[in-house]
Amino acid sequence: MVTRIFDIEPLLCQPAPRCGDHIYNPFEQCCDNDTILTLNGTSLCGPGCIYWPCFQQCCLETSASKNQRIVRFKIPGMKPNCRSSPISTICAQVVENDMPLCRRYRQM
Repeated sequence: MVTRIFDIEPLLCQPAPRCGDHIYNPFEQCCDNDTILTLNGTSLCGPGCIYWPCFQQCCLETSASKNQRIVRFKIPGMKPNCRSSPISTICAQVVENDMPLCRRYRQM
């Protein structure tokens, strides 16, 4: 009689995470708008307002009296949404001339 020390079960293959046409390592990278980024990479959401694009998103929120950049958390498994995601940081106020042209013309 043969005694088995290890029971070798079939290995389950899972598809590798993809970002556009490329494969990435989710332990070191993330996919943001079909771009592979490092998990610890940062970006600016206005002057002096740093955020992590893998975990947060930069949103420009406008009202009649002010335009403000707000960093909001990305909710895992959901498409990023600037209106419903929880707020992480409120950045410095944006001056009217710094707004993208498409937003400036829509308000006229």
